[in-house]
Amino acid sequence: MTTMTAEKHELGRWSLDDLFTGHESEAMQAALASLDAQAAAIEARRPHLTGDISIETLLGIVRQIETLTYSSYKIFGFAGLWYESDNQNPIAEAFIARIQQKLAELKNQTLFFELWWKGLADAHAARLMAGAGAYRYWLDELRKMKPHTLSEGEEKVINIKNVTGFSALERLYSTITSRYTFELEVDGELHKELTRDALLKYAFHSDPDVRERTFKALYATYEDQAPILGQIYQTIVRDWHNENVDLRKFASPLSVRNLRNDIPDAVVNVLLEVAEKNVGIFQRYYRMKAKWLGMEKVRRYDIYAPIAKSDKSFPYDEAARMTFEAFGEFEPKIAELARKVFDENHVDSEIRMGKSGGAFCWGPVQDITPWVLLNYAGQARDVATMAHELGHAIHAMLASHQEFFNASATLPLAETASTFGEMILIDYLLAREPDESVQRDILFRQMDDSYATIVRQIFFALFERKAHAMTQAGATVDELAATYLENLRTQFGDAVEVPDMFKWEWVGIPHIFSTPFYVYAYAFGQLLVLALYRQFKAEGDSFKPRYLKILSSGGSAAPVDILNEAGIDVTRTEFWQGGFDVLEGMLAKLEAIPVP
Repeated sequence: MTTMTAEKHELGRWSLDDLFTGHESEAMQAALASLDAQAAAIEARRPHLTGDISIETLLGIVRQIETLTYSSYKIFGFAGLWYESDNQNPIAEAFIARIQQKLAELKNQTLFFELWWKGLADAHAARLMAGAGAYRYWLDELRKMKPHTLSEGEEKVINIKNVTGFSALERLYSTITSRYTFELEVDGELHKELTRDALLKYAFHSDPDVRERTFKALYATYEDQAPILGQIYQTIVRDWHNENVDLRKFASPLSVRNLRNDIPDAVVNVLLEVAEKNVGIFQRYYRMKAKWLGMEKVRRYDIYAPIAKSDKSFPYDEAARMTFEAFGEFEPKIAELARKVFDENHVDSEIRMGKSGGAFCWGPVQDITPWVLLNYAGQARDVATMAHELGHAIHAMLASHQEFFNASATLPLAETASTFGEMILIDYLLAREPDESVQRDILFRQMDDSYATIVRQIFFALFERKAHAMTQAGATVDELAATYLENLRTQFGDAVEVPDMFKWEWVGIPHIFSTPFYVYAYAFGQLLVLALYRQFKAEGDSFKPRYLKILSSGGSAAPVDILNEAGIDVTRTEFWQGGFDVLEGMLAKLEAIPVP
């Protein structure tokens, strides 16, 4: 395993050597060659799939499939991480396309098991699941997809279609948007060929003119490219509907994501409804923020504006040190796991052309430390992003003892450790920051971040729901843009001025292209963490084992069951309202501070 022992952490690229040393390495070639043999061995077990199959035989086949899936994920993880860090490289692009094609073929070769299991009589399935042990939840999840499963031939066609359809469109969107560069003049200096992440650093600038020109530079490009990006989006939406609603008979496009997340539709609907009802909290917040900024009304350009006039920056090494210390004060084991990501050189932190924007954590297989992609620009929000993504990695490592099929939490719970990590960091910063104006700015930024994580994401999901329906009805890209602008003006009310140019914001949101309806997971996670953090503050150390148990459960049970065991009932309107009550309390504290 690759190890870095240097104490000082510097901006740079990650190493993928813990997966493979290269796409042409002997290990990669051997891994690729083994896939066919593994698939053939599984296919040879097909005659054993009968109603009277023994639990021992069933679990033997499941473990073979698990081993093949592990091998596939390890190979695809290398291909995907290489592409995300170098997406203008034609060799990386060709390699990931090749791997996607290969894995689709393998999935088709072993598809018969899932179809047999879903079609097995309930009595036989119940007998087998009773003895399935750690694999029971995974087998149960497959059975839940039974009403939406097609014939073997149809399923094979869809698997192959997705390689040159949905997946290809997602990759095309990423390739196109990663090429965009921007220029911006700041303090008399012209910054050229800025990446999106480098440009958006100035969205948090203390000068309102700089903030306005930042967004104008950004959305001038997206408006120009909207006919192409919008067409990609509409094609993805039609593909999603054709497969999942028309063929698989899901009740709605959103229901597809809910079932994959193993979250009942009713729970998601309650979350969306409660969030819509509480949008007034943030409208009230932005009216107050306008007073602090000396403005009659906050403009959409200004919603993330700092209250403190100084633009404090944090060197990368200092950010890492603060994050480790904050995590360590909560639980030393958490800090140790965070350091592991850095020590093994699994962080890609520098901003550069040809690298995907934003940030993410990806753990291809549970027995290898996950990788974290950052675009670190030195601002406080970048430190928070570091804590967030390391939280994802910690979550994965705490659940690494689970069987491979049970290791990964579903999307809503996957945001728990990441958002909790940010809360830990905020407490750390507030306790050590001597400058009252910076302390105040941190509190304001906490509200800004809560808006971005909760209301913004909920309204993305509400837009997606409308956009999917409108696209099926033949809406144009311009009509979708007009609907998005209406969506923005609804969430901000009369508290924020929203210029027309922001109607193109939606074509710059990667999640709605790559993972439809992913976004509500952020709001789910943030409101859940507010409840958990309130318990932590009330209970202290006695809370920690319960919290760590949630994380270590990974995806071994339904999210509702994992949370019920921790005393949290997400089916109740009161639970979600409780999260907004915490936010209203934070707002009341800010409103009590006299405006200078």
